[in-house]
Amino acid sequence: MQIGKKIRALRYQYNLTQEELANRCELTKGYISQLENDLTSPSIATLIDILSALGTTLKDFFAEEQEEKIVFKADDFIEKQTDAFTLSWLVTNAQKNMMEPISVELKPHSSTELDFPHEGEEFGYVLSGTVIIHIGSKKHKCQKGESFYITASKNHYVENATDKNAKFIWVSCPPTF
Repeated sequence: MQIGKKIRALRYQYNLTQEELANRCELTKGYISQLENDLTSPSIATLIDILSALGTTLKDFFAEEQEEKIVFKADDFIEKQTDAFTLSWLVTNAQKNMMEPISVELKPHSSTELDFPHEGEEFGYVLSGTVIIHIGSKKHKCQKGESFYITASKNHYVENATDKNAKFIWVSCPPTF
């Protein structure tokens, strides 16, 4: 890791000159210049002072930033197939996120597994076919191009009562699948 380069980037982020940073840390402009060009190394105490003046800590400064994955391709999806349906998790490791989107393909005259009451909310968008959303003892029909939104406070599941496959996107918040 190039400490000097990272300090320079932080200094630029706060629109500070080398002289302004030096004054805040009771150092010289020349020392800050040498540090940013990796010509010298600071003591731990000096580094802590500099980082404090730049609004960060040793822990955050040395933390390795992990690239956040934004785009997920078909190769990334995890699939679960049963005789009744196919689930495709559209975001890998979604359990650590606030939402968990999946794609569900329901075969004719089949349903998803019964989901027991839990905290959270669920959203679905029907891509093809027609489904029936069962919430407790109530049923709600949802067709291609329509969506559903439920609180998960009652037993619930989705059924395909037709002779054709049905496909929908189902998003659970927090993740439950």
